[in-house]
Amino acid sequence: MAKKLIGSLKLQVKAGQANPSPPVGPALGQRGINIMEFCKAFNAKTQDMEPGAPCPTVISYYQDKSFTMEIKTPPASYYLKKAAKLKSGANKPGRETAGSVTVAQVKEIAEAKMKDLNANSVEAAMQIILGSARSMGIEVK
Repeated sequence: MAKKLIGSLKLQVKAGQANPSPPVGPALGQRGINIMEFCKAFNAKTQDMEPGAPCPTVISYYQDKSFTMEIKTPPASYYLKKAAKLKSGANKPGRETAGSVTVAQVKEIAEAKMKDLNANSVEAAMQIILGSARSMGIEVK
């Protein structure tokens, strides 16, 4: 018999840095999920990723207190800021530029995010990344 799904929650946790302190601990604790078990499993799954990269994670939890997690790739904005060597995007995107990235960097980001994007080809994924860059005030050269 299949386990009964109670619900799911979305968290953004830094890769390899899950710990029981807020916001992770309280979010999991109030749903009856074993916090230390989650932290160990998450850190083990993200050990090959860049430490500190924000990872959107969807956690599905079941009636028997077990859980499953789906770890997605870091957001496009994280990759774009890293490629352009920025702390944050432009204050007024469209009116000012915060930095610039090359087409090769955009293609590299699109390939890294391909499994999480709603695109059938790398070119379509590049268009999605270009839209994110435009909204952050990052120009593409």
